[in-house]
Amino acid sequence: MSTERPFGRALCAMITPFTPAGDLDLDGARDLAVRLVAEGCDGLVLNGTTGESPTTTDAEKTALVRAVREALGPGPSVVAGVGSADTRHTAELARRAEEAGADGLLVVTPYYSRPPQPAVEAHFLKVADATGLPVMVYDIPGRTGTRVEPATMLRLARHPRIVAVKDCAYDLLGSARVIAETSLAYYSGSEELNLPLYAVGGAGYVSTVANVAPRQLRAVLDAFDAGDTAGATRLHARLLPLVERMMASGLPGTVTAKALLGGPVREPLQPADRETADGLRAVYEAVVQAESVV
Repeated sequence: MSTERPFGRALCAMITPFTPAGDLDLDGARDLAVRLVAEGCDGLVLNGTTGESPTTTDAEKTALVRAVREALGPGPSVVAGVGSADTRHTAELARRAEEAGADGLLVVTPYYSRPPQPAVEAHFLKVADATGLPVMVYDIPGRTGTRVEPATMLRLARHPRIVAVKDCAYDLLGSARVIAETSLAYYSGSEELNLPLYAVGGAGYVSTVANVAPRQLRAVLDAFDAGDTAGATRLHARLLPLVERMMASGLPGTVTAKALLGGPVREPLQPADRETADGLRAVYEAVVQAESVV
């Protein structure tokens, strides 16, 4: 079992800021990236689902990686989402991300075409061979329609540059098995499972909620690492109302995060309505206030 954390423990799946006119807001991205790291994130994952990657161009994706890398300087991890349904396109995005200064690649399972497991494996291997960067496999069958089965993950772990997994498969048994049998670093992509996965050997998390509560999410892992498992459980439980409101209320996490942070989303997404935004704000403020309770 590996305890290595190639990208740190606490990673934020960062939103992509846009201007009121709908253009990429690089100044806003730089400011947000710096703030997130200052408030406890070890690194940032850009151009993922939360970053609205389906509606940003290849040029915008590259520009975002370059701008955030320059803003943060060396140290914090910058992981670039490069996933697509096309293996050749994914490999090209990977090369662009490497040139822009990314430290690693987030590669999602090809979606919509629902390839069988040998094709899924071939896809990840070809992308891993396209650059010298380490790869985080993004397993989210609820969105892609295709699981990276544990047996496939065991084979992928043999590749020297496939080093991590963003786990949204909701299969703790399967994940625990791969953690036990490989050196893959497992990052929870589902906030309600951050602590359970960490407790069985996970490396940390890649979190949408970290856009608004980076300090509070990190505190859970800090308490666990300090041996205070009861405290970690308590802190985890305090976050659950916010996690539920942001991630399980029927709206995409991008929409709920931007309802709290401000800024437009790109169509086909639509902004949260006033009632939803007010409810989010109330839950968020309750989480912040709870920090002062001993």
